Amino acid sequence: MLFEQVLQQIINGLMLGSIYISVAVAFTLAIGILNFLNFTIPALYMLAGMVGWSLSQYGVPFGLSGPINWAFALFIGIICAILASLLVERFTYRYFKMKHGDATEHAIPLVSSLGFLLIFEYIILIAHGSDTRGFSTAFSNLDWRIGGFIISIPQLLSLVFSILIVAGLSVLLKRSKVGRALRAIAENPDAATIMGIDVDRIVPIVFILIGFLCGISAAIFAINYHEVSPYMGDHVGTKAIAAMVIGGLGSVWGAIAGGLIVGLSETLSIYFFGASSAQITVWGLLLVLLVFRPTGLFGHNAIGKGKF
Repeated sequence: MLFEQVLQQIINGLMLGSIYISVAVAFTLAIGILNFLNFTIPALYMLAGMVGWSLSQYGVPFGLSGPINWAFALFIGIICAILASLLVERFTYRYFKMKHGDATEHAIPLVSSLGFLLIFEYIILIAHGSDTRGFSTAFSNLDWRIGGFIISIPQLLSLVFSILIVAGLSVLLKRSKVGRALRAIAENPDAATIMGIDVDRIVPIVFILIGFLCGISAAIFAINYHEVSPYMGDHVGTKAIAAMVIGGLGSVWGAIAGGLIVGLSETLSIYFFGASSAQITVWGLLLVLLVFRPTGLFGHNAIGKGKF
């Protein structure tokens, strides 16, 4: 009986890990390519979910439409996350690169991204308050029962979908012209410019990918857990950072492993020790790993060397 319950929690942990994977990869792209810890990533995740909920409940603001179908509303939420990410790129990374020559050498972009995080959160708080909101979809109570184990079909599809997205991203980085340009920028932005790569045109692609990954992850969360809130990004953001570090800075596939490990450790610790132990378990695991393997499971000693 205990074995079956533990196995069920392992299944739940893997499903939960699908939420963390995409956000962890978003952090990995920001740090691995731009050497820039983008604090707005949790806000982009929250923005996609809350915009999707708002449109599905009230429609377009100012009475321009009635409530929108939940799937199309989430799609618009993903687009909003991408646009917000491009706004961050314009007024953090690009602005300080134009002003100082290399944005990554200054802490100001990092602080300004934290400012965008607070701005996005408080805009949503002013508009909709701080309560958790229910999100109705067509995928309620779709479970697959196998020998006494319960597997949520939407969660299983979400896990597969998350891994496929990351696999596609990995192929993009390795085999496409844009991917080679991104890897060149990750190695050395100045050398990439000398080689003829238009850095100002390529870098926004990173922010588009970041917004897309955050939006997809928020949509997966809303579909599987049927709720959103203005603070949903805070919880997922901290766990995604832990997943990124556990997997290894700059490793896309490491982010997948890290996300699944964080999901497993969280659900198992809640099962054995209670909900209050989840944070201790995740961050304790991270600290132990950093003591014995500072680069993470699949990381490298130098950011920009042999990544992706």
